Amino acid sequence: MMSGLMLIFLFIAISFMIEVEAEKEEMKDIAISYRDAKANLNEALYAEFEDDLQKWDATITKDNSVIFHSPNVLFEVSKSDLKDEFKTVLKQFFSRYINILTSKEYKDKIKELRVEGHTSDEWNSTKSKKKIYLNNMRLSQNRAYEVLSYCYGLEDAVVIQNRPWLEKNFRANGMAFSKLKDREKARRVEFTIQMKSEEKVYQILQ
Repeated sequence: MMSGLMLIFLFIAISFMIEVEAEKEEMKDIAISYRDAKANLNEALYAEFEDDLQKWDATITKDNSVIFHSPNVLFEVSKSDLKDEFKTVLKQFFSRYINILTSKEYKDKIKELRVEGHTSDEWNSTKSKKKIYLNNMRLSQNRAYEVLSYCYGLEDAVVIQNRPWLEKNFRANGMAFSKLKDREKARRVEFTIQMKSEEKVYQILQ
Protein backbone atom coordinates (compact mmCIF):
# COMPACT_ATOMS: atom_id res chain seq x y z
CA MET A 1 0.00 0.00 0.00
CA MET A 2 2.71 2.47 1.07
CA SER A 3 4.88 1.61 -1.91
CA GLY A 4 1.89 2.26 -4.20
CA LEU A 5 1.29 5.67 -2.66
CA MET A 6 4.98 6.52 -2.96
CA LEU A 7 4.91 5.62 -6.65
CA ILE A 8 1.86 7.86 -7.15
CA PHE A 9 3.57 10.80 -5.38
CA LEU A 10 6.72 10.13 -7.42
CA PHE A 11 4.79 10.28 -10.69
CA ILE A 12 3.08 13.51 -9.55
CA ALA A 13 6.45 15.04 -8.66
CA ILE A 14 7.99 14.01 -11.98
CA SER A 15 4.97 15.40 -13.90
CA PHE A 16 5.22 18.67 -11.99
CA MET A 17 8.95 18.96 -12.73
CA ILE A 18 8.37 18.29 -16.42
CA GLU A 19 5.65 20.96 -16.49
CA VAL A 20 7.89 23.48 -14.72
CA GLU A 21 10.74 22.82 -17.15
CA ALA A 22 8.37 23.24 -20.10
CA GLU A 23 7.17 26.57 -18.69
CA LYS A 24 10.76 27.68 -18.15
CA GLU A 25 11.61 26.87 -21.76
CA GLU A 26 8.54 28.76 -22.96
CA MET A 27 9.52 31.77 -20.86
CA LYS A 28 13.05 31.59 -22.23
CA ASP A 29 11.81 31.40 -25.83
CA ILE A 30 9.49 34.39 -25.33
CA ALA A 31 12.26 36.43 -23.69
CA ILE A 32 14.71 35.62 -26.49
CA SER A 33 12.10 36.45 -29.14
CA TYR A 34 11.41 39.81 -27.47
CA ARG A 35 15.11 40.62 -27.11
CA ASP A 36 15.94 39.74 -30.70
CA ALA A 37 12.96 41.55 -32.22
CA LYS A 38 13.71 44.63 -30.14
CA ALA A 39 17.41 44.65 -31.10
CA ASN A 40 16.73 44.04 -34.79
CA LEU A 41 14.14 46.80 -34.91
CA ASN A 42 16.57 49.18 -33.23
CA GLU A 43 19.17 48.43 -35.89
CA ALA A 44 16.60 48.96 -38.65
CA LEU A 45 15.52 52.31 -37.23
CA TYR A 46 19.10 53.53 -36.91
CA ALA A 47 19.97 52.37 -40.40
CA GLU A 48 17.02 54.32 -41.81
CA PHE A 49 17.18 57.52 -39.74
CA GLU A 50 20.69 57.95 -38.39
CA ASP A 51 21.57 60.65 -40.93
CA ASP A 52 18.40 62.62 -40.13
CA LEU A 53 18.40 62.62 -36.33
CA GLN A 54 20.59 65.67 -35.84
CA LYS A 55 18.70 67.95 -38.23
CA TRP A 56 15.38 66.80 -36.72
CA ASP A 57 16.70 67.18 -33.14
CA ALA A 58 15.52 63.63 -32.56
CA THR A 59 16.83 60.53 -30.80
CA ILE A 60 16.14 56.81 -30.93
CA THR A 61 16.24 55.06 -27.56
CA LYS A 62 17.24 51.48 -26.79
CA ASP A 63 13.52 50.76 -26.30
CA ASN A 64 12.89 51.96 -29.88
CA SER A 65 11.13 55.18 -28.98
CA VAL A 66 11.69 57.94 -31.52
CA ILE A 67 11.72 61.27 -29.67
CA PHE A 68 11.39 64.71 -31.26
CA HIS A 69 12.84 67.21 -28.84
CA SER A 70 12.82 70.73 -30.24
CA PRO A 71 9.78 72.55 -28.76
CA ASN A 72 10.35 75.58 -30.99
CA VAL A 73 9.85 73.38 -34.06
CA LEU A 74 6.93 71.31 -32.78
CA PHE A 75 4.25 73.72 -31.50
CA GLU A 76 3.63 77.26 -30.35
CA VAL A 77 3.66 77.68 -26.57
CA SER A 78 0.41 76.36 -25.05
CA LYS A 79 -0.93 75.50 -28.52
CA SER A 80 -1.59 72.15 -30.20
CA ASP A 81 -1.47 73.13 -33.89
CA LEU A 82 1.53 71.60 -35.64
CA LYS A 83 4.04 74.13 -36.88
CA ASP A 84 4.99 73.98 -40.54
CA GLU A 85 8.52 72.93 -39.64
CA PHE A 86 7.22 69.92 -37.73
CA LYS A 87 4.86 68.98 -40.57
CA THR A 88 7.89 68.90 -42.87
CA VAL A 89 9.74 66.63 -40.43
CA LEU A 90 6.75 64.29 -40.12
CA LYS A 91 6.44 64.07 -43.90
CA GLN A 92 10.08 63.03 -44.09
CA PHE A 93 9.76 60.62 -41.17
CA PHE A 94 6.40 58.88 -40.98
CA SER A 95 6.07 56.91 -44.22
CA ARG A 96 9.62 55.56 -43.86
CA TYR A 97 8.87 54.68 -40.23
CA ILE A 98 5.66 52.85 -41.13
CA ASN A 99 7.44 51.08 -43.98
CA ILE A 100 9.74 49.49 -41.38
CA LEU A 101 7.03 48.68 -38.83
CA THR A 102 4.76 47.03 -41.40
CA SER A 103 7.49 44.97 -43.03
CA LYS A 104 7.19 41.18 -42.83
CA GLU A 105 9.72 41.04 -40.00
CA TYR A 106 7.80 43.30 -37.60
CA LYS A 107 4.17 43.78 -38.69
CA ASP A 108 2.75 40.82 -36.76
CA LYS A 109 5.01 41.40 -33.76
CA ILE A 110 3.77 44.89 -32.90
CA LYS A 111 0.82 45.23 -30.55
CA GLU A 112 0.59 49.02 -30.46
CA LEU A 113 2.16 52.14 -31.90
CA ARG A 114 1.65 55.24 -29.76
CA VAL A 115 2.34 58.89 -30.32
CA GLU A 116 2.75 60.61 -26.96
CA GLY A 117 2.55 64.30 -26.17
CA HIS A 118 4.72 65.49 -23.27
CA THR A 119 4.67 68.89 -21.57
CA SER A 120 6.41 70.78 -18.81
CA ASP A 121 5.08 70.97 -15.24
CA GLU A 122 4.29 74.67 -15.58
CA TRP A 123 1.42 76.68 -17.05
CA ASN A 124 2.18 80.36 -17.60
CA SER A 125 2.02 82.08 -14.21
CA THR A 126 -0.54 79.65 -12.73
CA LYS A 127 0.28 78.42 -9.23
CA SER A 128 -2.59 75.96 -8.80
CA LYS A 129 -1.22 72.42 -9.14
CA LYS A 130 -4.66 71.21 -10.20
CA LYS A 131 -4.93 73.72 -13.06
CA ILE A 132 -1.34 73.08 -14.14
CA TYR A 133 -1.96 69.34 -14.33
CA LEU A 134 -5.32 69.52 -16.10
CA ASN A 135 -4.23 72.17 -18.60
CA ASN A 136 -1.10 70.25 -19.47
CA MET A 137 -2.98 66.97 -19.74
CA ARG A 138 -5.46 68.51 -22.16
CA LEU A 139 -2.66 70.17 -24.12
CA SER A 140 -0.58 66.99 -24.36
CA GLN A 141 -3.60 64.94 -25.46
CA ASN A 142 -4.52 67.51 -28.12
CA ARG A 143 -0.94 67.59 -29.39
CA ALA A 144 -0.74 63.80 -29.59
CA TYR A 145 -4.03 63.73 -31.47
CA GLU A 146 -2.90 66.40 -33.93
CA VAL A 147 0.28 64.44 -34.68
CA LEU A 148 -1.69 61.22 -35.15
CA SER A 149 -4.25 62.97 -37.34
CA TYR A 150 -1.61 64.56 -39.54
CA CYS A 151 0.40 61.35 -39.95
CA TYR A 152 -2.67 59.20 -40.62
CA GLY A 153 -3.89 61.70 -43.20
CA LEU A 154 -0.67 61.92 -45.20
CA GLU A 155 -1.35 61.29 -48.90
CA ASP A 156 1.60 58.96 -49.17
CA ALA A 157 1.40 55.54 -50.85
CA VAL A 158 2.89 53.67 -47.86
CA VAL A 159 0.60 55.41 -45.37
CA ILE A 160 -2.52 54.94 -47.50
CA GLN A 161 -1.74 51.25 -48.03
CA ASN A 162 -1.29 50.69 -44.29
CA ARG A 163 -4.20 52.73 -42.95
CA PRO A 164 -6.11 49.56 -41.93
CA TRP A 165 -3.07 48.54 -39.84
CA LEU A 166 -2.83 52.04 -38.35
CA GLU A 167 -6.52 51.99 -37.44
CA LYS A 168 -5.96 48.82 -35.43
CA ASN A 169 -2.68 49.79 -33.80
CA PHE A 170 -2.02 53.56 -33.86
CA ARG A 171 -2.98 55.47 -30.68
CA ALA A 172 -2.58 59.01 -29.29
CA ASN A 173 -1.71 59.47 -25.60
CA GLY A 174 -1.43 62.68 -23.63
CA MET A 175 1.20 62.24 -20.94
CA ALA A 176 1.41 65.80 -19.56
CA PHE A 177 4.48 65.78 -17.28
CA SER A 178 4.08 62.21 -15.97
CA LYS A 179 7.50 61.21 -17.34
CA LEU A 180 9.31 64.44 -16.52
CA LYS A 181 13.03 63.90 -15.89
CA ASP A 182 14.62 67.00 -17.35
CA ARG A 183 12.69 70.28 -17.63
CA GLU A 184 14.75 71.32 -20.64
CA LYS A 185 13.58 68.17 -22.47
CA ALA A 186 10.03 68.15 -21.14
CA ARG A 187 8.25 69.48 -24.23
CA ARG A 188 8.53 66.69 -26.77
CA VAL A 189 6.71 64.18 -28.96
CA GLU A 190 7.49 60.47 -28.75
CA PHE A 191 6.61 57.59 -31.03
CA THR A 192 6.69 54.42 -28.92
CA ILE A 193 6.14 50.76 -29.74
CA GLN A 194 4.78 47.90 -27.67
CA MET A 195 5.69 44.45 -28.94
CA LYS A 196 3.32 41.50 -28.51
CA SER A 197 6.13 39.48 -26.91
CA GLU A 198 6.67 42.34 -24.45
CA GLU A 199 3.13 41.89 -23.16
CA LYS A 200 3.76 38.15 -22.73
CA VAL A 201 6.93 38.88 -20.73
CA TYR A 202 4.93 41.17 -18.40
CA GLN A 203 2.25 38.49 -17.97
CA ILE A 204 4.88 35.93 -17.01
CA LEU A 205 6.46 38.30 -14.49
CA GLN A 206 3.06 38.91 -12.90
